[in-house]
Amino acid sequence: MKVAIYTLGCKVNQYETQAMEQLLRERGHQVVDFSQEADAYVVNTCSVTAVSDQKSRQMIRHIRRQRPGAVVAVCGCYPQTHAADMEKLDVDLVSGTGDRLGFLDLLEQAGQSRLEALDRAFDRRAFEILPAGGLENRTRAMLKVEDGCVNFCSYCIIPYARGPVRSLPLDRAAEQAEGLAEAGYREIVLTGIEISSWGRDLKTGETLADLAEAVSRAAPGVRIRLGSLEPRTVTEEFCRRCRALPDLCPQFHLSLQSGCAGTLRRMNRKYDPTRFLESVTLLHRWFDRPAVTTDLITGFPGETEEEFAETLAFLETCGFAKVHVFPYSVRPGTPAAEMPQVPGDVKARRAREAAAVAAKTRRAYLEGCVGAVYPVLFEQPREGRFSGHAPNYMEVLAEGEDLRNAVKNVRITGTDGDVLFGTILEDDT
Repeated sequence: MKVAIYTLGCKVNQYETQAMEQLLRERGHQVVDFSQEADAYVVNTCSVTAVSDQKSRQMIRHIRRQRPGAVVAVCGCYPQTHAADMEKLDVDLVSGTGDRLGFLDLLEQAGQSRLEALDRAFDRRAFEILPAGGLENRTRAMLKVEDGCVNFCSYCIIPYARGPVRSLPLDRAAEQAEGLAEAGYREIVLTGIEISSWGRDLKTGETLADLAEAVSRAAPGVRIRLGSLEPRTVTEEFCRRCRALPDLCPQFHLSLQSGCAGTLRRMNRKYDPTRFLESVTLLHRWFDRPAVTTDLITGFPGETEEEFAETLAFLETCGFAKVHVFPYSVRPGTPAAEMPQVPGDVKARRAREAAAVAAKTRRAYLEGCVGAVYPVLFEQPREGRFSGHAPNYMEVLAEGEDLRNAVKNVRITGTDGDVLFGTILEDDT
């Protein structure tokens, strides 16, 4: 078959799509672009917000209209959490977030009658090991090391979509990292739904620091980048061990969501601003100008103007290198959906105000990079230059040709507040 896959959502979804593409090719199928004619179209959906649900429905309906004779298959978080919605959509195969191998088996049978394979996410206990890498011409590979979450933040539906924590065993993670290094990838991103909980289910006493060390040993010379972390992960020991890894990138994404203690309690987050700031302080103590990035929700139920003002002040205190700002989105079935809601225009205004503060702290961080020399991993041409990323994951533009997958020492000469500009030095690596 010719199969096309459209992916919405997070890095885990992107990883699982890449794995399915590899497995399809191994089975003798051809993977084509979603805009091309195919025998089957797979929509790998997201359900993190109501907008994500809407985008998933729109894409399913769009492809059914455009390719009425093709098989339309749906997987991912949206059908896992909204199975009833699938009854209203004209699809041939419905699956969820588990058993990708079984999903592909059904995809090969789809077309004669409607097939459905939805399990109970909370019954899952084993981590499904899928092939890593798989995208040609990419310099950076994702390595999924964990699935599931049991934090049950009051606004989040993902635990219901992904089930309990399951971890990729340490030896298998090292094995896959070694394979990615041999395939020519220059950077590996450890990703998962909640990688701070990696190892909890394995009952070995091993933590994320052990995993980072094992992957680093298995892929010497390859950059190791950590996915999103919970503040509890960042301790003195964690920083000491990670600082000793020569290829670990000093960019740390810590989920904030709010800088107000009262709002964090309503969110059922497991920290307060004091603990979060402790993590930020530790990172700055152990690493040289690390890039600390975060997520922020504005207009969470019950958030007052005073609480929001606390959050804005906290953003400046932390000096984030980048902030992803989202207005709160109601998720039916979660506790926050039953709380008193903030008007939509207020949520939007606060998002704009938070974005303005975030732009200020980002510019300050980037301006602090000017004059420094970074080993930049170049990836693709952009705007007449070549684009790459420094270890702190700041984008760098420099003059050059045929630089894809090359690491060059670059002296930073300026910034526009969004990206860095630099000059490649002769003593490159």
